[in-house]
Amino acid sequence: MPYSLVLNLVPQSPIYPEFLSGRHFHALFLTLISSVDPTLGDYLHSSNADKAFTLSPMQIQCQYKQHHNTLQFGHQKLIAAGTPCWWRVSLLDDTLFSKLTPLWLNLNPEHPWHLGSANLYITKIQGTPQSTQPWANACNYAQIYEQASDKERNLSFSFATPVSFRQGGYDTVLPIKECVFNSLLSRWNKYSGMEISSIAIESIYPSAFDINTEVVSNYESKFIGCIGTINYRILGDVEPLAIKQINALADFALYAGLGRKTTMGMGMVRRI
Repeated sequence: MPYSLVLNLVPQSPIYPEFLSGRHFHALFLTLISSVDPTLGDYLHSSNADKAFTLSPMQIQCQYKQHHNTLQFGHQKLIAAGTPCWWRVSLLDDTLFSKLTPLWLNLNPEHPWHLGSANLYITKIQGTPQSTQPWANACNYAQIYEQASDKERNLSFSFATPVSFRQGGYDTVLPIKECVFNSLLSRWNKYSGMEISSIAIESIYPSAFDINTEVVSNYESKFIGCIGTINYRILGDVEPLAIKQINALADFALYAGLGRKTTMGMGMVRRI
């Protein structure tokens, strides 16, 4: 069962820009894991395998209300103490969620967590969708599949943080259908336990897009990705089962993300 959890946080001291980078968000998540399961935290830290979680960059509450489709992924200024923030964590299997259950159940709003030199308090965790917070949700894989339409041929996505794909040893930022849907298919097959052997990718065509490239400089090395919105259509004589499979993958994007560095804040995508 995948989860998309939004952690509401309040910093007790300023968060400086140098600590608002992917590796620091990654370190904060591993600290949360290690607080309840040190062995698992060490494993995730040392493993280079595809990991069953994704992370967002830190978001300031009031800024997000004005920009629902894109998120802030580069901070040039510090986040002042007392500023309400949120941070999305998605978990792609039950193992991670169950390991973190003691943390959720025994959440102490007066226990500080550290992001660089800043102390953070986690005040609330959201796991259900709300009108003001579409990034929170939870739904098991069987439900995602069963609820997927076998008729809907429009697939619109918001790339909220920069998306980049690895292709032939190099990065590509253009969201061609093979990159987008094969990325989703690979993660679905790895974590869902409901393998989809192949999809009718030859029937998917981009029909509209409003995208541009962005450079994220506060990473270990410069990261270039694509943000914006894009619409794909399923065209031609396509079986209802094939349409259903593609729709299930599109709905799964909220949890799985796309492409590279999803464990460091990049590749956040949701269907709109």
